[in-house]
Amino acid sequence: MFSAGGESGSADDSLRHNDALVTTTDVGASLLGNAAELAERQVPMAASGSTVREVVDGLHGGEYTSVAAVVVMDGERFAGLVRIEDLLKASAHASIDSIMDAAPPTVSPDTDQEAAAWTAIHRRESSVAVVDQEGRFVGLITPPRLVEILLTEHDEDLARLGGYLGSTTAARAASEESVRRRYWHRLPWLIVGLVGAVLAAEVVAAFEASLEATVLLAVFLPGLVYLADAVGTQTETVIVRGLSVGVPIGRVVRLELTTGLLVGLTLAAVFVPIAWLRWGAVDVIAAVAISMVAACSIATVVAMALPALLRRFGFDPAFGSGPLATVAQDLLTIVIYLALAEAIVA
Repeated sequence: MFSAGGESGSADDSLRHNDALVTTTDVGASLLGNAAELAERQVPMAASGSTVREVVDGLHGGEYTSVAAVVVMDGERFAGLVRIEDLLKASAHASIDSIMDAAPPTVSPDTDQEAAAWTAIHRRESSVAVVDQEGRFVGLITPPRLVEILLTEHDEDLARLGGYLGSTTAARAASEESVRRRYWHRLPWLIVGLVGAVLAAEVVAAFEASLEATVLLAVFLPGLVYLADAVGTQTETVIVRGLSVGVPIGRVVRLELTTGLLVGLTLAAVFVPIAWLRWGAVDVIAAVAISMVAACSIATVVAMALPALLRRFGFDPAFGSGPLATVAQDLLTIVIYLALAEAIVA
């Protein structure tokens, strides 16, 4: 019992090699969604209860986009998959049901293409069946399709992490665009940075008396700003990468907040004995250490919040998160440090 997938028709139209072949229903065309659009119908299909010999014989003469797996059907419902290597090594008299994977990786028609590809990879399968809510077979995402998806998504992820506009097409356009377009794509974010720099200067000026009284406070300010930016950049990279592969921010909030706090505590613990031996100013060292923990923790929050906000309002997170996060983290770090210094340092 065997048939090739494709356009639906009458039962007689579906008979190719014997009188017990599976008739498929035309459900793929009416369903929307990335997985449904990528699913192939021209794949070998066999009826549940067929023997291996019947399925192998039925393969001859068919026109398929892929023969990596045979779809097993129970009437109009999807029953399982048989990898071609398992089919060819099985006994000719064995039932197809005995060698099929009855619980293969499946996705719904509206599943994102990258999520569908990752489903196959995590299950170590070369194909993914697309099945609707009623259990009807929509199509098979074949190995060539999976490779195409992974390559496309890989290029897009690299483009995002490189600060491009969101896809390889946009990345190429951004690389080849005119000076005028380059100028206008970059200037708005840098103006935001300039405004942040002016505000930072105003904040430092407001604490001028404290800095003049204890010059050592100014020595540690660049280092604190750098560490906050570095911690924020690491978190931002993780968040943007996660967004590009469909990982919601809510899933990593607790992990990133804990990591940011631990990083801050560790850096402070390393800093305190070194600074005490070198400068001996306990009050300044205490202000720096506490500020370090606070700055690293807040930088983590900023690095998570900005990509989410940018994405919500239709901007590419990778393109705008960096400049905005740098401004916000620098301002917050300076305010926290100088406020603590004024309160702690005698």
